[in-house]
Amino acid sequence: MVKTYTYDDSNLKVFKETERVSLSPFMFVCIIIALVGYGLVTLYSASYDEALRNGLPPAYYFIRQTVFALLGFVSLVAIRFIPLGWIRKAIPLFLIFSLLLMVLTLVTPLGVERLGARRWLQIGPLPSFQPSELLKVSVILYLSHILSKPKEELGSDWVTLLVSAVVVLLSALLIVLQRDYSTTLVFLLVALALLLAGGIRLRYLGMFSVGIGIPAIIFLLIEPYRIRRVVSFLFPSIDPTGLNWQVLNSLKAIASGGLFGKGLGNGTYKLGTIPEVQSDFIFASMAEEMGFVGILVFFILFAGFAILGFRTANHHLARSRKFTALASFGLTFMIVWQALVNLAVVTSLLPPTGIPLPFFSQGGTNLFMILCECGLLYKFMVADEKEMAYNG
Repeated sequence: MVKTYTYDDSNLKVFKETERVSLSPFMFVCIIIALVGYGLVTLYSASYDEALRNGLPPAYYFIRQTVFALLGFVSLVAIRFIPLGWIRKAIPLFLIFSLLLMVLTLVTPLGVERLGARRWLQIGPLPSFQPSELLKVSVILYLSHILSKPKEELGSDWVTLLVSAVVVLLSALLIVLQRDYSTTLVFLLVALALLLAGGIRLRYLGMFSVGIGIPAIIFLLIEPYRIRRVVSFLFPSIDPTGLNWQVLNSLKAIASGGLFGKGLGNGTYKLGTIPEVQSDFIFASMAEEMGFVGILVFFILFAGFAILGFRTANHHLARSRKFTALASFGLTFMIVWQALVNLAVVTSLLPPTGIPLPFFSQGGTNLFMILCECGLLYKFMVADEKEMAYNG
């Protein structure tokens, strides 16, 4: 007798899906480690001259960033073991705490002003940090939380939109008062994308967009330096040695890298030609020294990060886990969108703004919070069915 075997296609699909999802956390951690390592190496090369000119040790910015990276990885691991139910219950308190820190930055002596902007908070011997980085994450989690609630608990779309609008606009106002207009615009776009993904109707979102668009234009026009930035972007030849100096030299640095670059540490545009190159324009230094190959590695890592993050959102959405689906989408979108905006500025596709490049730009608070966001994404990837029982 010949034995016959039958295969269930549906079970095979489930097996393949489970295998693919189980590999995602490991791949995700590898990509995060690679991005942080690549960023630290690039930062050291881009920042040692700036450190020497400021009378600091050559590795000052590198060591400081490494400390925040280590703290970020510790937080990433810790977040993995925090029950999801605790996280959801703490979200409103987390939001209130973030808003309180923003107010303290603006109205108390704890706020630190640099280059005309009051964005940093200094508490005792602790390093100064930007509460706006904490606020962005708390708003994403809060919007994901309320958008995932059953309608009978929260009410109609109007009620959901009203609650969301109050939280978003209050947060945006506090960021604007810190004179961080570019971060405000990025934050608002992320909030709109999350509301759209959360199922808010387009006509309501259109009304909301008009409502925030008018104040945004007013804030743009009341500051002469912002108008100059837009005009210099539209007409680069007007002020090639002023506002366009960084962008024009950034393009030259990128072009000079060629295929394989000048070699790590051998770049010349970082030696004062591009001011603050270790911050918003670090991509130009990387492209000059690493060339097209280095740029390709950069995009492959970020593409892998985006694919795994959005796949996690889709995985939870397919299983009706709306909170983790929206949170995964929002966190991934914010990091990826911030990177795209930075690259657009560096390559003269957008007017100059103060948006750092995730994982690369000098800024301990930004790197620490990004790794905390990655910790949440990792947790969503590995959470089991028992833990998901709380998830709406």
